[in-house]
Amino acid sequence: MMHAISRSATSILLVSLAISGCEPTTPLSSMPSDESEQLVLIEGTSEPFTREAVYFVMTDRFVDGDKSNNYENQGAEHPTWRLPLHGPDGQTAFVGYMGGDLKGIVNNIDYIKDMGFSAIWTTPVVDNPDQAFTGSEPIGFGGQFKDGGKSGYHGYWATNFYQPDEHLVSVDLTVKDYTDALHKAGMKAVFDIVANHGSLSFSMPADQPGFGEIYDKDGKLVADHNNLHPTALDTSEPLQAFFHPFPDLVELSNLNEDNPDVQDYLINSYLYWIEQGADAFRIDTIRHVSHHFWRVMSDRIRAAHPGFYMFGESFQYDANFIAQHTLPKNGGISVLDFPMQKAMVSVFGKDDKDYEALEETLFLTHGPYNNPYDLATFYDNHDMPRMDATDNGFIDAHNWLFTTRGIPVVYQGSEIGFMRGTAEHSGNRNYLGQENIDKAPEHDIYQALRAIARVRQTTPALQSGLQYMLTIKGHRAAFYRVLQNHKVQQTALVLLNKGDQATTFTIAQHVQAGQWVEQLSGNTLTISSQDSLEATVAPHSAQVWVREGEIDDKAFLSALIRQMEYQ
Repeated sequence: MMHAISRSATSILLVSLAISGCEPTTPLSSMPSDESEQLVLIEGTSEPFTREAVYFVMTDRFVDGDKSNNYENQGAEHPTWRLPLHGPDGQTAFVGYMGGDLKGIVNNIDYIKDMGFSAIWTTPVVDNPDQAFTGSEPIGFGGQFKDGGKSGYHGYWATNFYQPDEHLVSVDLTVKDYTDALHKAGMKAVFDIVANHGSLSFSMPADQPGFGEIYDKDGKLVADHNNLHPTALDTSEPLQAFFHPFPDLVELSNLNEDNPDVQDYLINSYLYWIEQGADAFRIDTIRHVSHHFWRVMSDRIRAAHPGFYMFGESFQYDANFIAQHTLPKNGGISVLDFPMQKAMVSVFGKDDKDYEALEETLFLTHGPYNNPYDLATFYDNHDMPRMDATDNGFIDAHNWLFTTRGIPVVYQGSEIGFMRGTAEHSGNRNYLGQENIDKAPEHDIYQALRAIARVRQTTPALQSGLQYMLTIKGHRAAFYRVLQNHKVQQTALVLLNKGDQATTFTIAQHVQAGQWVEQLSGNTLTISSQDSLEATVAPHSAQVWVREGEIDDKAFLSALIRQMEYQ
């Protein structure tokens, strides 16, 4: 039988190692009595969700699996279908519904799963207004922070937090049917939730149905903004008490999360969607809502569903700022890793910066996060310009994303470099479609992504193993991922080359004796105790060498334990 030493006991072991000159002599009664049976716990995280890789789908812009739910004539004088924005050189973006739905996702589960993803994050499934918005300033091609003429195709303008949008479900496919289909395929469903706001709520020439209104699960009106500027609201009125009397984001209603009725309404809606099969939540605009609310919300969610994983969008590049949400006192909610996202674009995009720009975003020791390994890592999404990179840039980005710490998230279409470099209203959210999906396996980006994603999927050390850096300089990076517990003892050596020429790595530091298997090629090396590992990595490529078995290098074990202590 093997015994694991918990992280809380590592300080005891560190003292012993220091006293003995880094020899792992076993000191105290907290250690197993039989030294030959000791197994020291080495990991980056114990969070189960780090096993996943997430494919992010903007449902309306993915695949139209059911023409009958398109509602092309919806909205009367304020239609919601397509609504093109025309740009220079024939460019077009759209701010209306394009037909994508949950059936389109279900029809392509195998495509997403075969790529190496194990979870699908969708934009909100909840009901949105049935007209295009007439307030604000008219949105134009490439415009920002203007909502005039847009529809709620994206799902973030909720009018009923319990009701699915009619454009997304089908007569024969409910939201529960959708999650059941994912679960049957061994996939997890990540739902996008909002607490900061409902729909756009003021500045309309005349009040429109749905806008500024919130209905409960029984269809009863529980809040109405009445097309009033927030400062004109009378919060003593029950239907206006749901809102803060001050604006926040554009013309969106600003929900009062301090109101107990609002808390119950929102949190009960989240619990409802978990009942419908949600396995995790992505939280929109988390920084716009108080820490107190998230603590109340997370406590209630996890009381009913222990360990439920959530990650929030705090659109800031300051790690100390976004890390606040990860602290237990603030709800213990992970976040999207915006600091790394910014660095990834600079390293793998047109700027082609060296790998050093990424090192400072890892925070493997002495960082602000409760645990950096639990972060959701990404290089772009629907709210920012898609990464402007060459095919090789995307390949290099995926090689990093699927081997470094964190939970990789990839936005639909990135497997073919879809609409690269375009922003929200200039093509970022354009319809992907079945035709693009069907031909994607021929694309170089897709093939390289599939290869490295499937390696991560079958290599536990890449999912939750401690990351120990060896070199990160120029176009080269090398690091270990080490996982050692009662189920898995595995070391992965990751070698990355984003340069245009092949490069040879000679790794002598902490290379343990035994057989090492390269996961992409199947090549093997048998290393003796005095050998180094030498490997030549092709341009814009990765190698992942894996050794099974416990760490037997005493100095390496000491270094790993010390890094865990200061994580």
